[in-house]
Amino acid sequence: MNNRWKTFIESLSADNNQGPGAKSGISDTNLQCALVDLSHLGLIRVSGEDARDFLQGQFTNDIREVSSCHYQLSSYCTPKGRMLANFLLFERDGNIYLQLPEDTLPVVIKRLPMFVLMSKVSIEDVSDQLVRIGLVGDCAQSLLNGQFPSLPESAGEVLEANGTTLLRLPGAEPRFELLAAPEDMIKLWGKLSETASQVGADYWALLDIRAGIPTIYGATTEAFVPQMTNMQAINGVSFTKGCYTGQEVVARMKYLGKLKRRMYLASVDSDMPPQKGQELFSTGSESGQGAGKIVDARPSPDGGYELLAVVEISRAEADDLHLGGIHGPRLRFLQLPYGLEQD
Repeated sequence: MNNRWKTFIESLSADNNQGPGAKSGISDTNLQCALVDLSHLGLIRVSGEDARDFLQGQFTNDIREVSSCHYQLSSYCTPKGRMLANFLLFERDGNIYLQLPEDTLPVVIKRLPMFVLMSKVSIEDVSDQLVRIGLVGDCAQSLLNGQFPSLPESAGEVLEANGTTLLRLPGAEPRFELLAAPEDMIKLWGKLSETASQVGADYWALLDIRAGIPTIYGATTEAFVPQMTNMQAINGVSFTKGCYTGQEVVARMKYLGKLKRRMYLASVDSDMPPQKGQELFSTGSESGQGAGKIVDARPSPDGGYELLAVVEISRAEADDLHLGGIHGPRLRFLQLPYGLEQD
């Protein structure tokens, strides 16, 4: 976290619900106007005249579609097609940025430069240089209209104005991410927080869960092929871009294989928080690898936990998935906000 931003955040009055300990465990009806510090996410900048050509051969999505007006989701795979990490990929000032969890950033920042060779590419951890915040709720558009000449209208759109990059994110309610230099963000936060209340990072992650957006963490690195986490359904994989690391396995899964596991949205009542990478159980599992695995889980304002999990399709269809053991709490499956191809 940028030191100036850290000092500012820590100075906010807890009495106004804006201190670092802001909580997510409040009802959705109280979150019609929520502000989130996103400093828990890492940021990598890729620059240089060969940056786009280099990244095109590394990631699952088509980097040519990233522009000053459009961002994308993408992932970085091993040669066996397993995701090392996934991330939000966007352009700012002509450079390409990857936003991803702090615990997968070291994997990417270490591995990616190994393939630069003679390319004119610079890869840097710039997590401390740009401040990122989120704004969500019915108030978001009206508040931002007062700060920007126009707004991104749909998910995937991005614009830059007055030194601030603004991204429209998926979700049932208006949701935006803003990126700017610390001094600019301090001023902007002051204006937005006159109306919006800060909530914790858990709630931001919960919105990704509800939107069916997977996040790869250290506990699930190399656990999934992209299609298992529905990356193809949220435009995180291109099957026409050409070669990239792991492409043969990912393409084979689409054209020649049969997907036996995919990601589902669910909830569970549990005394213990579900953990990333935690195994799920079923009496009728068809595999010795376990019936499924938690992708991410967060506290629900309604009680219990909401989660994304990659599970055997047959066990999901049988509605027979349990946390902690075959006699543990049963998962209740919920409707994803997008459709999935039937195999």
